[in-house]
Amino acid sequence: MQAFDLYAILPELVLLITTCLLLVASVYVRERQPATPGVEQDIFHTPRGVGFVYFFALLLLAYLFFAFFGRLGDVSLLAMNGMFQSDPLSNLLKACSCAAIFVTLVYSKQYLKDRSLFRPDFIVLALLALLGQFVLISGANLLTLYLGLELMALPTYALVAMRHSSEKSVEAGIKYFILGALASGFLLYGMSMLYGITGSLDLLEIFKTVADPRVNHLVMAFGLVFIVAGLAFKLGVVPFHMWVPDVYQGAPTAVTLMIAGAPKLAAFALLFRLLVNTLLPLLGDWQPMLVLLALLSLVVGNVTAIAQTNLKRMLAYSAIAQMGFVILGMLSVFDDHAFSASLFYVVTYVMTTLGSFGLLMVLSRHGYDCETLESLKGLNKKHPWYAFIGLVMMFSLAGIPPTVGFAAKLGVLEALVDAEHTFIALIAVIASLIGAFYYLRVVKVMYFDEPTHEITVTGSGFARALLGLNAILVLVIGMFPATLMTMCLDAMRRTLLGS
Repeated sequence: MQAFDLYAILPELVLLITTCLLLVASVYVRERQPATPGVEQDIFHTPRGVGFVYFFALLLLAYLFFAFFGRLGDVSLLAMNGMFQSDPLSNLLKACSCAAIFVTLVYSKQYLKDRSLFRPDFIVLALLALLGQFVLISGANLLTLYLGLELMALPTYALVAMRHSSEKSVEAGIKYFILGALASGFLLYGMSMLYGITGSLDLLEIFKTVADPRVNHLVMAFGLVFIVAGLAFKLGVVPFHMWVPDVYQGAPTAVTLMIAGAPKLAAFALLFRLLVNTLLPLLGDWQPMLVLLALLSLVVGNVTAIAQTNLKRMLAYSAIAQMGFVILGMLSVFDDHAFSASLFYVVTYVMTTLGSFGLLMVLSRHGYDCETLESLKGLNKKHPWYAFIGLVMMFSLAGIPPTVGFAAKLGVLEALVDAEHTFIALIAVIASLIGAFYYLRVVKVMYFDEPTHEITVTGSGFARALLGLNAILVLVIGMFPATLMTMCLDAMRRTLLGS
């Protein structure tokens, strides 16, 4: 191992070592946990040191965010014998992932406390899943990509089923595990076919071999089908979307946010590394597949969401449609503006998702989950500020100005038109108009319906302040998107030049 190898993987090493130390320390650090009247007690696990672990986890995430943010100007480099790559794109995505997990933990604290789930193992599993995202985002080898994918997925399976007293949570965990294993199998089978044809696991070597016209194109295309299918499962796009609504609804809202936020950034990185960095010579084969996946996701996701009354299930179908938009940005493969538009879209989508689920957790309390449209009736009359936050998030998801969702959708549509995919852009616009109905329905319920039950705001002052800041950022970046857009474009351009 050389000095630049250590430099490249230093944040990952810090995360791994600190997470292991926090897990061990939680056993020895005792805290007084007064019994909360009416709160269910977990007989299998008595929380120890959870406050200690939580505090240092937030410090760790803040450190990692600034560490990766400070590396945005670094040049691209391959480390660990070509297994690991550190480039502007990976540093930007990792910084955003750290911010997403930080915000998720802050929003989740009171929600988890009310359900006896605020435990060290929850925080440790979240940090291990983040480590998997780091490895996946920086994968420069098929083995590294698969290792990162599984390291991200396995802790998440446990998190989904963590509330063992809930049948829905356990069912969602089993379903997520089985379908996740199936998706990993598809992806691994496609990767094994690539290895069989090219004789290499290195992404750069595979790219060079695939570009050789003497390679058996038929076998390569067959392997590509399995890779795209595996990617579609991980992204949760139609027709590989069946796990998304059930897992979103069955998991505790804090875990749903853990799945809906940061992993989307890692999934984008996996899509980019495999299709653009590695299999670009097979453009004619995978581009029609992406068109079909994107259009099906936009139509099915938005149309099906109209029938949902459960907010988490509605946001699940919304996520399917939003991932369709992310895929559309990958169609203009010779335009770094299109790639950066897709990157900008996924970053801003995660920002909006954090605010949406954060609002649901703040409006939940012990014995009551804010999960249905009924839960939000008359919110403006009771808590106008939180109704405004909900309005901003719904407008952003719908792509209504001046929110950041409008700028994100506009960037992807412009890239499609520039690449002469005007018909696809038109379908995307129509699907977005359909989707605007169920987003605006939420706003109508909050502002024009009469409250039917007591609405209580929970969460710490820090969590509520962060939720307000989240909404303000969605508005401000929507009105002044140039800074973040330039950052995404610069990261994408320098990554492509360095690859």
